[in-house]
Amino acid sequence: MREIFRRFWPDARPYKGFFLLALVFVALGPALQAVEIYLYKILVDDVLVPRDFEPFIWLAAAYIGLNLLGGVIGFFDEYMSTWVTENFLLKLRTRVFGHLLKQSPDSLDKRRLGDVLARLGGDINAIETFVFSGIQEGLSQGLKLIFFTGALFFIDPLLAAMSLVAAPLFWFVARRFSRVIKEVSREKRRRSGSLNAVAEQSLANLALVQTSNRGSDEMKRYEEEGKAIVEASLASTKLNALFAPLVNLIELVGAMVVVGAGVWALSSGRLTLGSLLVFLTYLTQLYGPVRALSELINDLFSASAGAERIIELLDEEPAVADHPEAAPLGDVKGKIIFESVSYTYAGATHPAVDDVNLELDAGKTLALVGPSGAGKSSLVKLLLRFADPQSGAVRIDGTDVRDATLESLRDSVGVQLQETLIFDGSVRDNIAYGRPEAPQNDIEAAARAADAHDFVERLPQGYNSVLGSRGRSLSGGQRQRIALARLFLHDAPILVLDEPSVGLDASSATRTLEPFQRAMAGRTTIVISHNLLTVTDADVIAVLDEGRIVEKGSHDELLALNGTYARLYATHSKPERGILKEVGA
Repeated sequence: MREIFRRFWPDARPYKGFFLLALVFVALGPALQAVEIYLYKILVDDVLVPRDFEPFIWLAAAYIGLNLLGGVIGFFDEYMSTWVTENFLLKLRTRVFGHLLKQSPDSLDKRRLGDVLARLGGDINAIETFVFSGIQEGLSQGLKLIFFTGALFFIDPLLAAMSLVAAPLFWFVARRFSRVIKEVSREKRRRSGSLNAVAEQSLANLALVQTSNRGSDEMKRYEEEGKAIVEASLASTKLNALFAPLVNLIELVGAMVVVGAGVWALSSGRLTLGSLLVFLTYLTQLYGPVRALSELINDLFSASAGAERIIELLDEEPAVADHPEAAPLGDVKGKIIFESVSYTYAGATHPAVDDVNLELDAGKTLALVGPSGAGKSSLVKLLLRFADPQSGAVRIDGTDVRDATLESLRDSVGVQLQETLIFDGSVRDNIAYGRPEAPQNDIEAAARAADAHDFVERLPQGYNSVLGSRGRSLSGGQRQRIALARLFLHDAPILVLDEPSVGLDASSATRTLEPFQRAMAGRTTIVISHNLLTVTDADVIAVLDEGRIVEKGSHDELLALNGTYARLYATHSKPERGILKEVGA
């Protein structure tokens, strides 16, 4: 718990002054409550027993004044506490989210998205319990203990000493239960993350689930994870259900002992009726804080399970980061060099990129071809610094990309991924994602260059039309052209095109490739493609296999070699018969 507090207290420092003010309000509450209870002794001994109405007037005024003051203090306590905790949670969530955004895509892909989202939610709330709520609750209940215990000793020291015998029993029971509760809570949080992950996977791939008739199977998977949460919740409830009766029994036994001793003191004349009644009132109020502190310990152990999951995320360092001497890339011309580059993924037995040497002059086009898993995408990841090579260097205009700031590097490279990424936002938001401040004229010019303006104008709200999740209201070609407009607006000197025609029919591919060719004009371009018919005009074609370059040259040069490229090209250039023709339709 000390480690959790140490790790996250820095996030609370900006709110330290407000938090201390909130603690002042927290402290005033128990003090007023102790005074209100003591007034009851005066009411009994000076008003009810002697049947004297005169003191009642100032007692009533005191009660009303204390109640109003308590209401004001309670309001500021509640408001200040909420302001501090919500701002702390926002700051911490933003820090954790920012840390996740710095992770490489490969690293984040290893985690289930639903589990990550669960950590950003409930698990971060658990940390607030340690840094703010736990302290406030502990201080409030601790001060109640001090004030009420002081009042007990003020009324009758001997009776007060007897009443505190039960306190160690509360502590012992709480300690016995707390560690078991922590383990159960950790399992419950883990299962909640798994449940979110199943839902996210199924709903994100709803079309596949439905066309494969796997709805019942996905429901069963969801139900199985839900059953595990039910089991963990029942285990937690069982522990709490056992804890509560034990505490009640300890409280009851302690109270009965004190009541017996108090009645004896009253009968002997050592206590007045008002003193005994107020003593018993303080005693009942005293057991509440003792119980609350015992439960707070259990809550802290439970919350620590969530805090540990956040620490696990934060302890995962980004695969790449700017080193202290990193400098922005200057005016990028676009010359790219892969210099004896090798890279092996964590846990892999063979390198994804093995001693690759490539040189591409500014404004030229490089095509990377080869079978799946040959290392084409891995080379691009090294260029974008999603990972750094274990040996060799990737250079832009002679500068090792590791010596450039990540922001300037990625500003200099426009990327069109194989999966066309569309956000749940307007057409304008999607095109201007890399330049949110771009004026409407520039956005429309980029759309025209990408051959997207006409169909965007036909949408119900034009550029303000919301595209929905992943742009599923658009066709594949339309999504490609929206993404291409984003590239035009980015206006980077280097382009990376990953399978630009994948998933498109012949007509859509032809229409989409034309604006792609306009985007490539005058820019250094790397094209990844399995379809060799789309890369014949590239200045340099590199054929990769198992991470190595096996052939390199222009289209005509590679055909003349009559090697791997020539065989692949011959396969691609054969007329396609079509599915219907093959089955005799």
